[in-house]
Amino acid sequence: MKAPYLLFVAGLAACSPVQEETAPTETETQEEAATLGLNHIGFAVTKLDDSVAFFVDTLGWKTAGGEPEYPSVFVTNGDMFVTLWQVTDPTNAVAFDRKNNVGLHHMAITVRDLAALDALHEQFLAKDNVVVEFAPEFMGDGPTTHMMIREPSGLRLEFIVPADRVESGS
Repeated sequence: MKAPYLLFVAGLAACSPVQEETAPTETETQEEAATLGLNHIGFAVTKLDDSVAFFVDTLGWKTAGGEPEYPSVFVTNGDMFVTLWQVTDPTNAVAFDRKNNVGLHHMAITVRDLAALDALHEQFLAKDNVVVEFAPEFMGDGPTTHMMIREPSGLRLEFIVPADRVESGS
């Protein structure tokens, strides 16, 4: 009885269409979702000029407009856009507390490679108005490597070299 039953089950398996569940491709996901990618991030800052200088002079981004009457400045690296909005009263602005305030915890930016991450780290250390929360280190067990800083207005920015960009032996 066992052998005919096994043959029956094997025959069903061979004749039945098997629909394997696979993860949707990026194209399929984009076609299903009404939203696409991130357009821009807007930050309220206490030191507009210093924050703009950080993105432009330290990170090498470009200005891409703004609204002087608000005031605001738009910056971009060619792929990402960030809008920096000056708060009305910087001396009385409430600093963000990542553990108690609702809002953006940090923004993570992909870095080209470990050499670029190390160079950024050195630049950040040389700036009096940038706080390095932690130096480049493995994320978890690695090899993805990251660091966290606070730019002149206190925005938390993480810089990450993903595993596929970490050279073997680096």
